[in-house]
Amino acid sequence: MTEIPGELPGKPTAASRTTLSHIMTANDTNLLGTVHGGVIMKLVDDAAGAVAGRHSGGPAVTASMDEMAFLAPVRVGDLVHVKAQCNWTGRSSMEIGVRVLAERWNESTPATQVGSAYLVFAAVDAEGKPRRVPPVLPETEQDERRYQEAQIRRTHRLARRQAIMALREERAAQGFDD
Repeated sequence: MTEIPGELPGKPTAASRTTLSHIMTANDTNLLGTVHGGVIMKLVDDAAGAVAGRHSGGPAVTASMDEMAFLAPVRVGDLVHVKAQCNWTGRSSMEIGVRVLAERWNESTPATQVGSAYLVFAAVDAEGKPRRVPPVLPETEQDERRYQEAQIRRTHRLARRQAIMALREERAAQGFDD
């Protein structure tokens, strides 16, 4: 990936990659006795926010969360690791990919993946207005694949938004007050 003249210098994927770890307690459980999905989602948003802030060099806000997948339940006593990295950047937005792993706090078994998500963050200035972000520079084949997949997700997000707005305009023209 080459830099475009006049743009901010790019940052490698590793420059903002982070891991957040947390032991799950009884305070984190839902009515089924497993860790509440909202607790995991908060950890995901926190880790992604740290990556977005690091990559953009300042404040960034969550714009959307895509494809949050819960692959296995998390239990009280699990040590949860939330691994996040910047997959793609636009002018002021960034897609952050997140993997959630869990392992028993008192066992030496390997951590297993229990969830994943993609979040879009927008970098903002002191007035809350969008600001430019540096391009992300994929470093490995895996980073390059993630970058390409992120572009596909962005295309789908934009197409979905456009289709929904067109439908709303059509319904308004027909006199529906949704």
